[in-house]
Amino acid sequence: MVMQPRKQRRWLYRTSKLHEKHRLLHATLSEDLRKKYGKRSARVRKGDKVRVMRGEFAGHEGKVLEVDMKNCRITIEGVTTTKVNGTEVAVPVHPSNVMILSFGEVDDVRKKTLER
Repeated sequence: MVMQPRKQRRWLYRTSKLHEKHRLLHATLSEDLRKKYGKRSARVRKGDKVRVMRGEFAGHEGKVLEVDMKNCRITIEGVTTTKVNGTEVAVPVHPSNVMILSFGEVDDVRKKTLER
């Protein structure tokens, strides 16, 4: 059954629960990580090193500083823009537009999900 685009958007922005947005925060893994863990993608977490693959900052690499679950965006160090008054502001990036190069900290929870 095919769902209408407006209903998909409504689910994404209005009716989706916070615990359902976890799967929207997945990003593709680099070739090394794919071979090591046998997975294509993983959830982005604070401290991971990522490379921006699409958009204005394509090719930029940096650490994930913040993960915004509500808006489904991540903040990466160095991905900033300058406002008119001269202040630097972080540009939020969607996780589907980045590639995870290395994991920040592999704790028990992450190890379990990667071994699944």
